[in-house]
Formats: sequence, structure tokens, C-alpha cells
Amino acid sequence: MTEEKESPRSLGAGGHSPEQRPSAGALLIAGPVIFLLAEFVAAMAWTDPAYSYTHHFISNLGVHGPSTLFGQYMYSPLAWVMNTGFFLFGLTILAGTVALRDLSGRRRWATLVPAAMLAVGGVLLALYPGSGEALDNGTGEYHSMGAFFGFIGGNVLAIVLGRRWQRIGLSRRMGRALIVVGVIGLLSMTAYLALIVSSGDNAIGIIGLVERGAVHPFLIGLICAGAAISKRRAANAAADTQLSSNRLS
Repeated sequence: MTEEKESPRSLGAGGHSPEQRPSAGALLIAGPVIFLLAEFVAAMAWTDPAYSYTHHFISNLGVHGPSTLFGQYMYSPLAWVMNTGFFLFGLTILAGTVALRDLSGRRRWATLVPAAMLAVGGVLLALYPGSGEALDNGTGEYHSMGAFFGFIGGNVLAIVLGRRWQRIGLSRRMGRALIVVGVIGLLSMTAYLALIVSSGDNAIGIIGLVERGAVHPFLIGLICAGAAISKRRAANAAADTQLSSNRLS
């Protein structure tokens, strides 16, 4: 895959990537952490029988139940925690994407559209839990749409940010890593959908693990990207302080 060439003028004075807002990196970290923390807390509360990251769907954590779908029994005592995580994580990542500097025109839209898809997907997942009853009353379609938006939006966002690595202040290695996790996520999504279709009414034992392959990689990638942006900003601030001190001495 070829790297996009950036002119010094497009990157700012001296050919360097722009100084990012403090909120950009923090929000790109916070969004995935909200999801992963909500998932962990809700899973730890599900003890009878114990929740399995390998077998159970992520969405099961948002169903208080009791309910059954695809042969999986669902009873999540802290369903509200997972649904709060669903609702907030995509909106937080969208806010972090909006806060990024030096993305304009088509580049900005190419970044904002998948981020918006991810945010909408999270809200739909929260408002329409994926229970067996939802499948019967028709709201399950909204839940499925939310999951699809989340899978596509999150992984495409990781790929787009990876391709814009220089513009947003990431290293080439970090850019490539984001592209890799996005591709892994899309491949995992394809495998997940294939398993859903082939398994019928009884979900295959590793379905939860495959689903997480479509979600967790891009979440971890965005955390790393946000941390890199924040670290670079801190390093630039320290360098500016040292330069000012040298000039005064």
C-alpha cells in the first residue's frame, strides 16, 4: 500500500504535522476505554453461569433478560452499564475525531463519516438491546444496524487515520498499525457474519471471540493513536519551554 505524499505547505510550517488540540488525544483514548471498561464491569457481574468472552455475544451484556437468542441464555445484571458504554463510546470517539486539526475538505469528510457511523451505531446498540424479544418485535433490526455501523465505522476510521498518519501527528509505524488493525477488524466482521448465517439458531462456540476480533483491535488502535498524539503534544510543549528558557538565559 503506497503512502500518501504530503507537501511541506500542507503539513504546516517547516513541513511538520500540526499541533493537535489536547482534547483530541484524550477523547480518542477515552472512547475505547469507556467501552472496554463497561464491557468488563458488566461481564464480571454476570456470574450464573459465568459470562464468556469467547462464547457470548458482546450485545448480551446489554440485555437484562432473562432472554434467549441464537441458543444463548442472556441475563446481564448490569445491562445498564454496558448500554451506557455503548451510548457514550462512539460519541466520544466522534468528538475526538472532530477535534483533530489539519483535516479539511474531502480528507475531513473521509474521517468524519466513519466516526459518525460508529457513534450512531453505539447509540442504536444502547437503545435497542439485542434480546430474543427484540427479534420478535422488530427492534432487533435496529440493533443489527447498530452493530453493522459500529463494525464498519470503527475499522474504516482506524484505516483512514492510519493513512493520514503524518497529518495528525503520528509516526509511520503507528499509521501502518492502524491500517492493520482496521483490516483485521473488517476480516473478523466478515467471518462473524458468515458464522451467524451458517450457525442458524445455535451460535458456534467461538462466536464471541470472532466478534471481538471485529471490535477490540480498532479500540486498542485508537487508544494507542490517542496516546501518541498526547505524548507528541507534551513533547512539543516541553521543547517549546526549553527553547524559551534558552533564549532568556
